[in-house]
Amino acid sequence: MSTTEALTELPVFDAEFVRDLHARFEHMRAAAPAQRMVTQHGLPVWVILRYAEARAALADPRFSKQATRTQEVISAKLPPDADRREFTSELTEHMLNMDPPDHTRLRKLVVKAFTARRVESMRPRVEQISEELLDEMVGKSEVDLLDAFAFPLPIRVICELLGVDETRRDDFRAWTNTLLDASDQEAAHAAGGAMAQYLVELIETKRREPADDLLTALIEATEDEDRLSEPELISMVFLLLVAGHETTVNLIGNGVLALLRSPEQWAALRANPELVTGAVEEALRFDGPVIHGTFRHTTEPVDVGGVLIPEGEIVWVGLTAANNDPERFPEPERFDITRDTQGHLAFGHGIHFCLGAQLARLEAQVALRQLVERFPDLHGTSALDDVQWRFSTLIHGLRELPVHPAAD
Repeated sequence: MSTTEALTELPVFDAEFVRDLHARFEHMRAAAPAQRMVTQHGLPVWVILRYAEARAALADPRFSKQATRTQEVISAKLPPDADRREFTSELTEHMLNMDPPDHTRLRKLVVKAFTARRVESMRPRVEQISEELLDEMVGKSEVDLLDAFAFPLPIRVICELLGVDETRRDDFRAWTNTLLDASDQEAAHAAGGAMAQYLVELIETKRREPADDLLTALIEATEDEDRLSEPELISMVFLLLVAGHETTVNLIGNGVLALLRSPEQWAALRANPELVTGAVEEALRFDGPVIHGTFRHTTEPVDVGGVLIPEGEIVWVGLTAANNDPERFPEPERFDITRDTQGHLAFGHGIHFCLGAQLARLEAQVALRQLVERFPDLHGTSALDDVQWRFSTLIHGLRELPVHPAAD
């Protein structure tokens, strides 16, 4: 067992790394199952890179998500002059930053809203929203598919589910894009404050004017033995809003990009739209919207495939790296919508498995199926030869996706 890195020079997770994400991870994964790297702010982080080890880590309680302790570990490891605001926020008291029993208590409050039956009942409304958005693309020679389709579909769905005013959706997009962008911490801090203030006002409005929606249900649940504190409630709504649209935007965007870059796969889906379920699962595996699981810390030394990660270390579980591990998915660089993708980790694994996985799948399936049926000749512009990826330590997504809806 070793605590020595297989790579002598620690990789830096910066914008250049993201631009060459898969090749960088391939190099690191070949060297060791777990490897240290450094964020652009100088924070040393262990990244678990191989599938078997990543899956095990996601269900291992020694990799804790308890936010207060995680922030203490981060603070101790950051360089003295580093900007610590990236790692602290009034929006952090949510399920992703908790271990049982707090995690269990909070998850129970919302799990009923995301049962398979409840999600399936939303299909007609998702289809209607998708059709309306695609109608607006008809006759246009070029559109940014993110602006026109991939963003407005999931934000409208989650806003309706929560009972949030959809007219603020552009604000949500600006706030979350800024929060998840790793390049400008001053702007991210301001965006977090603006979103927190909006959520405080929103919750107060819902207290005065309750409705038949998830946000009202969460507010009412706080009166049952104080099961949700005010910070927990604000953070829960924040998590549902961000996770409820940001990941699905990029699942759709990355999936369409992969299909357009693999014309034979687009043709196969066009010939048989029933393949859409496999297309969505392969998009999740091939280039999923989440690069790493959110920060964990080790509560004791942990052996990861023969590499010992000491106690008190910050850890990223590499979902993208694991889903492209050739030991689990042969020829991982090949996009194949008929591939057996069972067991991919795009939605995580264990107690933190994505609560909205079924809703994300439904939205992406509806989106891809209607897109290929309505615009069978959809193709990318020349800009797709050199797409621009957003710089985030968490989200893997495009800055834009310019396409021609029909043949020129």
